[in-house]
Amino acid sequence: MEITAAQIAEYLEGEITGDSSVIISKLSKIEEGTPGSISFLANPKYNHYIYSTNASVVIVNKTFKPEGSIKATLIRVEDAYKTFSKLLEYANQVKLMKSGIEQPSVISEGVTYGENLYLGSFCYIGKNTKIGNNVKIYPNSFIGDNVEIGDNTILFAGARVYSETVIGKNCVIHSGTIVGSDGFGFAPSEDGSYIKVPQIGNVVIEDDVEIGACTTIDRATMGSTIIRKGVKLDNQIQIAHNVEIGEHTVIASQTGVAGSTKIGHHCQIGGQVGIVGHITIGNNVRIQAQTGVGKNIADNEKIQGSPAMAYSDFSKSYVHFKNLPKIVKDIEKLKNN
Repeated sequence: MEITAAQIAEYLEGEITGDSSVIISKLSKIEEGTPGSISFLANPKYNHYIYSTNASVVIVNKTFKPEGSIKATLIRVEDAYKTFSKLLEYANQVKLMKSGIEQPSVISEGVTYGENLYLGSFCYIGKNTKIGNNVKIYPNSFIGDNVEIGDNTILFAGARVYSETVIGKNCVIHSGTIVGSDGFGFAPSEDGSYIKVPQIGNVVIEDDVEIGACTTIDRATMGSTIIRKGVKLDNQIQIAHNVEIGEHTVIASQTGVAGSTKIGHHCQIGGQVGIVGHITIGNNVRIQAQTGVGKNIADNEKIQGSPAMAYSDFSKSYVHFKNLPKIVKDIEKLKNN
């Protein structure tokens, strides 16, 4: 992509100081700027870089007042940080602007798809699958039978979507993620072996959900495993059968949620959290990293520890945990006296 500073300034609704015709082809940090790149300055700690950067264009706040000569063309905006984020989003859209069906790929009987489909090579689309407009499915992906995928959704390379899964609009599913694999359901038999319980449900992912790389979401035994609107899941998360995650909840890496647990809306769950099955976690709950959750959690709670306790109680208790050997020694002295 090549674009002039004038075109960028128009898109960002900014004011130019310097050469408006300079050509930009990439983005960079201000301290790593090179000719042909555009960067931004928002944090005053980095002000000194603007006088030495080799970036061709720098986005700055309108309030910025230079204290020396600057080689770069400046684009002045109300908020440099937010504006550069907008530019990053635009660049990402341009990078992902693909369409067409590459070969070899397999589109099975009864498949329907909308406008501007991108289907990468070595993809498989199962029978009777419905795909919306502007969907992008990158190479080596598998889509099973009777799947539904909404408009503007992206599945990156190597994603696996099992049959009957429903995926909403504007979703992003990253590489290596598996949606709709069997739930972990086995019944013990008299001889000590286990009999597999058929998993005949599905997974429903609502609009505006993003799922990180190598995350697994199991299909329900019956009914649906449900990921509500706006949920963001990190890499390497396990969501078991019949779990429901409420709107706009975010979960960090290596967390595991056991079967049939219900998580409320707008929760924040840290990394390496373990959540047992068949419990309910309320709305707006904050769960610190490496917490073990073994019981229902009410709305608006903040918890930490394993087993979990109130975050403030954990912080107070930790002072004593680390001093426990000395405390025990002092108690023994008191007893002896």
